[in-house]
Amino acid sequence: MAKRDYYDILGINRSASTSEIKKAYRKMAIKYHPDKNPDDKTAEDKFKEAAESYEVLSDGDKKARYDQYGHQAFEGGGGFGGGSMNMDDIFSQFGDIFGGSGGGFGGFGGQRQRVARGSDLRIRVKLTLEEIANGVEKKVKVKRKRQADGVSYKTCSKCNGSGQVTRITNTILGRMQTASPCTNCGGSGQIIDKRPSNSDSQGFVVEEETVSIKIPAGVVDGMQLKVTGKGNAAPGNGVSGDLLVAITEEAHPTLQREGDNLHYDLYVSLPDAILGSSIEIDTVTGIVRLKIEPGVQSGKILRLRGKGIPNINGYSRGDLLVHINVWTPKTLSKEQKSFFQKMKTDEHFSPKPESSDKSFFEKVKDMFS
Repeated sequence: MAKRDYYDILGINRSASTSEIKKAYRKMAIKYHPDKNPDDKTAEDKFKEAAESYEVLSDGDKKARYDQYGHQAFEGGGGFGGGSMNMDDIFSQFGDIFGGSGGGFGGFGGQRQRVARGSDLRIRVKLTLEEIANGVEKKVKVKRKRQADGVSYKTCSKCNGSGQVTRITNTILGRMQTASPCTNCGGSGQIIDKRPSNSDSQGFVVEEETVSIKIPAGVVDGMQLKVTGKGNAAPGNGVSGDLLVAITEEAHPTLQREGDNLHYDLYVSLPDAILGSSIEIDTVTGIVRLKIEPGVQSGKILRLRGKGIPNINGYSRGDLLVHINVWTPKTLSKEQKSFFQKMKTDEHFSPKPESSDKSFFEKVKDMFS
């Protein structure tokens, strides 16, 4: 089932400000809050859906990537939601939306326990243009923390396992209750009970793991993908962080990328330009045979539709633009020079531009239209 548009979920337009996005999310969160809709799976799904939308649209970088590439900007191991985010993650991550970490949200959820989350890991993956054009699955080795065998945890005595410490103060407006993460357990509600000698102070050991990353076709240099749950582990019953994958595009020896389009400089000999020819060129989709018409002019651009890079949203595929360059020899034999001396006065060699022969600026205009 196709994912719904984040803007549609929150009922806002694409020009909405940060405050408008936050206000829209808060309205949806109140309406579908699980404490207000107990045992209502539909309301819970809508609550998670709204949280996923807010998580992306409230972050400037994520919002920009979503506006440009849609949901596929967060594929390759899972985005925010996709069934991977539980209620504790949402309340932990968006505590400010619910009126602070202790005061609850409209009277709901004030006693929810904060769930610890492991730290994220970041790696960089280099891709060839062919891999970007066709999509690829990469296997990478990652060193990540996991809980050591034999480690055990117990309930934090300071917060009694809630992960929060509540304080009540008297103000001119009356008694105010505030809450903050417990400093003894870091908000996880649990502390180390026993740990093996080979683990660190938090009960972790570092192990190398091979992680498979599915990279969709059409990614761009600098894009970041997320593999959910493949970061460092969290103490106790916490959830693991994520593996963040930054994409680096390797330079291609003959092709230049411009968005979804590709550019190729084809050098044609003078005899081939005059008589015509058939030339094979290597593209990201395989070998293509190109017919060079007799009398082709240097600077002509041949457009091979659908031979470029797929759009990451899957809507279309770019083109391959072949730029014809007629190669003029720099040295000639005596006989060759004599031949071209005679051709100077031959009308067939005199420039006669036709109306269909566009100027340089017209060609550039066509390229970007």
